[in-house]
Amino acid sequence: MDTFVQQLINGLTIGSIYALIALGYTMVYGILRLINFAHGDIYMVGAYAGFLLATQVFNSEPSIFAFVIVLLGSMLIAAIIGMAIERFAYRPVRKYSRMTTLITAIGMSLFIEYLFVFIFSGTPRSFPQLIPNDNYTIFGNATISTSQLLIFVVSILLMIALQYIIFYTKTGKAMRAVSFNLNSAKLMGINTNFVIAFTFALGSALAAAGGVLTAQYNPKIEPLMGIITGLKAFVAAVLGGIGNIPGAVLGGLLIGAAETLVVGYGSNIGIPSTYRDAVAFAILILVLLIRPAGLLGSNVQEKV
Repeated sequence: MDTFVQQLINGLTIGSIYALIALGYTMVYGILRLINFAHGDIYMVGAYAGFLLATQVFNSEPSIFAFVIVLLGSMLIAAIIGMAIERFAYRPVRKYSRMTTLITAIGMSLFIEYLFVFIFSGTPRSFPQLIPNDNYTIFGNATISTSQLLIFVVSILLMIALQYIIFYTKTGKAMRAVSFNLNSAKLMGINTNFVIAFTFALGSALAAAGGVLTAQYNPKIEPLMGIITGLKAFVAAVLGGIGNIPGAVLGGLLIGAAETLVVGYGSNIGIPSTYRDAVAFAILILVLLIRPAGLLGSNVQEKV
C-alpha cells in the first residue's frame, strides 16, 4: 500500500504539469480549432526564462520571494512570446487551410527548439533550487517533498484563476463567444484578434509555470525537454476532450498516474518500466478508437 500511495503521489505530481500544459492546447483549439505544436516548447522557454532570472537576478539564492518572482517573471516572458508567435506566425496564415496552419505550427516548434540549442547549446543545465526540498511522511513509508507540494498548490491556484478569468470576467466571456462562433463574435463587435492573442498569452503563461515547477522537481533542463512532455500534454487534452478545460485537467492527471503506475507495477504484468512513455500514446489510440471525443468531450456535427 505504501508503494501504491507513493506512486500515486508521483503520478499526480507529473499529471499536474501535464494538466497545466494541456490547458494551453485545449484553449487554443477551442478558439481556433488549431493544434499549436509549438506549445510544448513554450514550456521549455518558461524553464529557461526561470533559469536566467534565478541565476542572473537572484544569484541562485533560495527564498520564497525569489521563487515567486521567478515564476511570475517566466510566465510574463512566455506570455509575450506566445502573443508574438500568434501575431507573426499564425495570424498571417489563419485564413488558409488547416493543413497550412498545422505545418506552420510544426515549423515554429522546430524553430524554437533549435534556436535555443544555438543559444544555450544542447548541454543540460542545472536549475537552481529556490526552495529547500524537504520530505514529509504522509502514509507509512510514503513521502511527499516540498517541490511536489509546491506543484500541487501552484497548479490548483492557477487552475482556479483560469476558471475565474473564463467564467467571471468580460474577456473570458469574449473567449467563450469566440470559441462558440468566431464570425458571429466579430459581428457582435468583439475584437477577436485581441481575444485570440490573449488566449495564447494565457496558455503560454500556464505552460511556463509548468516549466518552472518541473525544474524545481527535476532540476535538469535542456532545449528539447518540451518535445515528449508537450506530446503527452496533447494526449492528455485529447483524453479529456480537447476544447474542454476540466477535461484537460482530468486527462493530465490520468496520464501522469498511468505513467508512474506502469513504472511501479508494470513488471508484474510483463511491461518494462522503460515503456512509460509509450503508455500515453497507447491510451491515445484506445481513446480515439472507443471515444474519439474524449472523456468529457462531446461530438459536434458539422455541416458540409
